Amino acid sequence: QSWSRGMSYCFHSESHLDTGPIYVRENGKLHVVNQGAGGIQHVTPKTRPFRLFSRGFSVELCMNREDDRARRQRTDHFIFTYTKEGNLRYSAKSLFSLVLGYISDNVDHIDSLIGFPEQIAEKLFSAAEARQKFTEPVTGLRALQKFTEAYGNLVLCSLCLRNRYLVISEKLEEIKSFRELTCLDLSCCKLGDEHELLEHLTKEALSSVKQLLLKDNSLSDAGLRRMTAPVRVLKKGLENLLVLDLSCNPKITDVGIGYLLSFKKLSCLDISGTGLKDVNAVIKRLQMQIGLVHSKVPLKEFDHSNCKTEGWAEQTVLQWEQAAMEAIKPQDSLRSRTAALRFYGKTHRIEEVVKCKLVETETKASGNLQFYKEKVPNCHLPLKKEVVGSHELKNNKKRALAEQERERTSKQKHLCLTVEDWDLLNTY
Repeated sequence: QSWSRGMSYCFHSESHLDTGPIYVRENGKLHVVNQGAGGIQHVTPKTRPFRLFSRGFSVELCMNREDDRARRQRTDHFIFTYTKEGNLRYSAKSLFSLVLGYISDNVDHIDSLIGFPEQIAEKLFSAAEARQKFTEPVTGLRALQKFTEAYGNLVLCSLCLRNRYLVISEKLEEIKSFRELTCLDLSCCKLGDEHELLEHLTKEALSSVKQLLLKDNSLSDAGLRRMTAPVRVLKKGLENLLVLDLSCNPKITDVGIGYLLSFKKLSCLDISGTGLKDVNAVIKRLQMQIGLVHSKVPLKEFDHSNCKTEGWAEQTVLQWEQAAMEAIKPQDSLRSRTAALRFYGKTHRIEEVVKCKLVETETKASGNLQFYKEKVPNCHLPLKKEVVGSHELKNNKKRALAEQERERTSKQKHLCLTVEDWDLLNTY
């Protein structure tokens, strides 16, 4: 009995803890300890609900605890406006906008968008773009590929990357995900012959390109051979090309111009500032084989004003460019330090990259080599009786000429293919 009183006193001293009812078995009977009176009541235990947590305990459910934004109180479900009197008024957003915001936050988890309505997909793309989801390294690429696979040229139909070699180096895989482009400007990027992006130009995803600007890219005859091999042999790749700019590439010679003769649909060509040896022979060859005439006046197709970034991802490309420029900002603050080190001879002087403006002045001084295809007018002959009389003779001549042309082209195919061409074609 004294032992139970001592226990009761112990529990009475720690009465600030809500431990719930405590039962003590004594002499074969079950007793409940009365903390308020300090004794033991000889009563049968009552069924009281056992409290697992103390009063005031609350639980917060978060989808992602690693993200600090998930712990904050959500206020983006409301729209706050001011009335004419200056009072603050709020209204709840629509269910569509809430669902659109949730999906845009998790746009990288979408399996596919094929068959999804274009109007809703454009709003979803804009919402994800506003959250800068496409600038993320891994998830942004995966999300962008879902849109380009489903909507093609709606995401981007024209892309201008002139003098944006930093964007190309940082977002190469994202740029390669764009499909069905009609205009692509890669001028002044110093890509060279072995760049991965030039190899991507020959893929079927960019077979829709009609205007390609490769001005000042350190290209040579080897790069043109690689770029035209699918068209020359497989009839794939840039077969629909209409406008091509290869100016300011001094390593391109007469041999490289011969590879361009496979572009039968080519209507405008600029080879100013290239390393041609016999200019007159090249002019005659282009006119005889693909019908391009030398222009004495600069053509408007090569003033770089027609090719602009257009599509849903226009702001996305600007975000990539801003991120690339911010990455090199710390280097600008070190110019004073490097200038002092150069003065004392502690570092080697690094020459700056020649800009396109300097190359353009050299091109104007050397001469303009721009070509265009004249439009042939349709001649409708009113006298049909004379034409019907000689129709059979003309058909026979056409058949004979066609057979000779087939034999000649088949021989040229076997002759123009080299070992390097076959090695290149094996990669496709």
